[in-house]
Amino acid sequence: MSFIVRDLTKKYGEKTVVDHLSFSLDKPGVYALLGTNGAGKTTSIRMILGMLAKDGGEVMWNQKALDPMNMNVGYLAEERGLYPKYALMDQLLYFSKLKGVSKETAKERIAYWAKRLEVEEYLYPTSSKRKKIEKPKTAEQLSKGNQQKIQLMAALLSEPELLILDEPLSGLDPVNTDLFKNIIREELDKGKYLIMSSHQMATIEEFCEDITILNRGKTVLSGNLNEIKKSYGRVNMFVKCDNEFDDVIERHGLPIVNDTPDGKQLKVTGEDQALLFLSDLLKESKNVIRFELREPSLHEIFIEKAGTQHEE
Repeated sequence: MSFIVRDLTKKYGEKTVVDHLSFSLDKPGVYALLGTNGAGKTTSIRMILGMLAKDGGEVMWNQKALDPMNMNVGYLAEERGLYPKYALMDQLLYFSKLKGVSKETAKERIAYWAKRLEVEEYLYPTSSKRKKIEKPKTAEQLSKGNQQKIQLMAALLSEPELLILDEPLSGLDPVNTDLFKNIIREELDKGKYLIMSSHQMATIEEFCEDITILNRGKTVLSGNLNEIKKSYGRVNMFVKCDNEFDDVIERHGLPIVNDTPDGKQLKVTGEDQALLFLSDLLKESKNVIRFELREPSLHEIFIEKAGTQHEE
């Protein structure tokens, strides 16, 4: 199977908000769609899902046009998508029915995911001799993080082949962030195809081999993340010394990118320049505590490529 987006385009009047977006997944895994607010990520996702009409291009699944009505796709939206005043169980059963899942099967899957996501108390009434039976909670009674859990559950109940996650870790504390990450790993182990959009660059680096960065609707960088990093070279140097070493930095003419209590980040042209600098530090007994030379992080690449933020 394969998932292909080819020349996806969206215009509003004279303004092009998504400009010939193309990417593909030819095997199970995670593809990252990145950009600042207003870059066109959510618009692209809505076109992929058929929620928004496209002005050009195509979306293919297994050599056929992707039709969400006839294909099992799970979608976790960035914005909250639950009905605020309806019982959560009723909503989950309704969403399952829309995906063709029988009521009996849906109840079994809801019970599994309620326990897995630690939200049983919000879905099942409880009672005691001293206490009336409590009604299942409604969405408006939940925290943002627990609403996110319910929405992830809704996306997973049909056991989708393709899963699209738009800012999946938004609003989660560290414990629940790890819980979501583990579930994503489990879905990948099942051979799922995932499209992920996130502002958390460390998470993208953790899960994604291939990325596209959008800026004002245009693709400014696309490809394999490891290859992209290698193309920059090992030009980021981090140094911490017991003694002050600004004089050595000035002598070598190295720009200081960041100066923190934990050390200085410097920009070098490559390994040769970095080793010459280290040699001078050692000759002058600067007592080097930390010396690191690495490729740029995705965060640094993103800042370079994405530019100014714009509201979508």
